[in-house]
Amino acid sequence: MSSLDHPAVAKVAAALAEAGRHDAAAGIRILPAEVRTAAQAAEALGVEVGAIANSLVFRAVFADRTAPLLSLTSGAHRANTATLAALIGAESVEKADPAFVREHTGQAIGGVAPLGHPAPVLTLVDTALRAYDTVWAAAGHAKSVFPTTFADLVAVTGGQPADVAS
Repeated sequence: MSSLDHPAVAKVAAALAEAGRHDAAAGIRILPAEVRTAAQAAEALGVEVGAIANSLVFRAVFADRTAPLLSLTSGAHRANTATLAALIGAESVEKADPAFVREHTGQAIGGVAPLGHPAPVLTLVDTALRAYDTVWAAAGHAKSVFPTTFADLVAVTGGQPADVAS
């Protein structure tokens, strides 16, 4: 599979280009095997696990609605759902099932990119990712990743920087 053979990867590449992140779009890598965890991605790329931006989709429950929440979390730790809920003013934040993730991102768990979704998704970007010059994020498929920076993740997602692990 080349970088643009998979429709979700092509959509991510187009979204990156549209956002003016041409280097990130050109830097999409297709790995030999699926990397569904930060540890697998870090090993495949030869980087620290903390430099992997896990795209974690949650179901945020508000008093009047339920909405998707994307937490771009450093692979070095876990997002705290109580912290996530407090950060966005939700009653709770729960694990999302695969159907919910696909409905709101157009992508499958294990390859969810920070962008390229059918509609904007409320996003928190883990401030721990600031520690890395290059951050790697999924590019729409479990075998695809792209290089970026903390600042670019915030910019292209319209996300809010946050300490998601405390």
